[in-house]
Amino acid sequence: MNGATHARWSGAVPPGRDELNERFDRAGLNARWWSNGPGETYDAHAHSYDKILYCAAGSITFRLPDGHVRLGPGDRLDIRRGVEHAATVGERGVTCVEAGVEDGPDDQGPRA
Repeated sequence: MNGATHARWSGAVPPGRDELNERFDRAGLNARWWSNGPGETYDAHAHSYDKILYCAAGSITFRLPDGHVRLGPGDRLDIRRGVEHAATVGERGVTCVEAGVEDGPDDQGPRA
């Protein structure tokens, strides 16, 4: 996807809260946890920073310029700064953790 990278979780059990926090800590990033109820939406917007986001529970579908990406537990989505995106929470709600990367290298993207 142009401007976003999706990595689907392939393990038997998705990472828990502690493991996800450790991933952000190792990368020197401040993790921010959030949750939304079923069907909640985020209108199209963009950020001035790169975003790293993991779905910890439930599901959420992001609408990106190149198409839709559905995230489930353990899935990761990196969204480059300036890329417009919108989202709709799945039928069981969602819990995610994310961090913004202000000064990530433009050619490599964020790390966590």
